[in-house]
Amino acid sequence: MESSAYGASLAGGAFDLGSFIKQPQTIVRLFSWLFSIVVFATILSEGYINEPNVPEAKCMFNQTESACNYGVGVGILAFLACVVFIVLDALFHQISNARERKYIVLGDLVFSGVWTFLWFVCFCLLANKWSNTKVNGVPADAARAVVAFSFFSIATWALLTVFAFRRYRQGLVDVGLGYNDPVSDHTSPYPSAYSGPPEGYQQSPFTPSSSGEGGYQPPAY
Repeated sequence: MESSAYGASLAGGAFDLGSFIKQPQTIVRLFSWLFSIVVFATILSEGYINEPNVPEAKCMFNQTESACNYGVGVGILAFLACVVFIVLDALFHQISNARERKYIVLGDLVFSGVWTFLWFVCFCLLANKWSNTKVNGVPADAARAVVAFSFFSIATWALLTVFAFRRYRQGLVDVGLGYNDPVSDHTSPYPSAYSGPPEGYQQSPFTPSSSGEGGYQPPAY
């Protein structure tokens, strides 16, 4: 029976694109990837406005430069992380080392949890700045889209955290059930070392004489 670790067989396997796309984790990660693009691309393209007689462009969120920079930074890093983890998910079944799988799942768990919190901060920051922004000359639809997709990103990254946590717990169970120490594994057909004669062994009754005594004796008539 093949052992498994973190939701896949340790023996490795071929990549199935259809099954991979249908996985809930892949679907949620693709949505996270898309939402991050909307956030940082919208800010970069429409998030800076030029006021009359002002040479420098101002952030559309109450002219707070740090708000736009924060949204762009979180969005770009989320976009890159989604690409990396999608590739790792695609190659996951071909990785036969349980320890390497553990590091990938732990990285996914930690990053997803941290980015859930960062998206929450981003949503609160942008929503607060937008509520204090004067709408005159500001692309309101773009600003509302950024705030909305920041909120959606909280949900998707929270789901990714849950998926990673479940996979990590399942991996601990799989490795615990599937691994046996060769020294203490009594089910193995190949003993690791000679441990003496089997139980119930008795010495053969036909033992040769140690001194060669008792030569041939002719029968007495």
